Amino acid sequence: MSVVTLKNTITLAISVRDRHVSADWYAEKLGFELIHHMDEAGWSEMRTNVDGVTLGLGEQAEPSPGNSVPVFEVADIVAARAALEADGVAFDGATETIEGMVSTATFYDPDKNAMMLAQDLTGG
Repeated sequence: MSVVTLKNTITLAISVRDRHVSADWYAEKLGFELIHHMDEAGWSEMRTNVDGVTLGLGEQAEPSPGNSVPVFEVADIVAARAALEADGVAFDGATETIEGMVSTATFYDPDKNAMMLAQDLTGG
């Protein structure tokens, strides 16, 4: 049995220079559909053609090409983080929350690959 229960969604987060330009590119080239731009968070999300998989575009002045962070949705981020930490999983800093939107927490696998937990706070 696993330490935490994940929902049936995953977001593949990548860093880009301009989320709006990148969103247009992914729409035109791959047929992805814009879900939303969250300008206050420097974040955009796009629906892919794979059920339950979205592409997250994180705006960075100097993006890190090749750096993709899988984001796993959980129902209760506090409980999921506590369970993983109790099982020896290392996290990077505190859980971050954008009220009414999302809470996220970055953690690492044994090879230091970054992954993230996310809890949707929109009520959707």
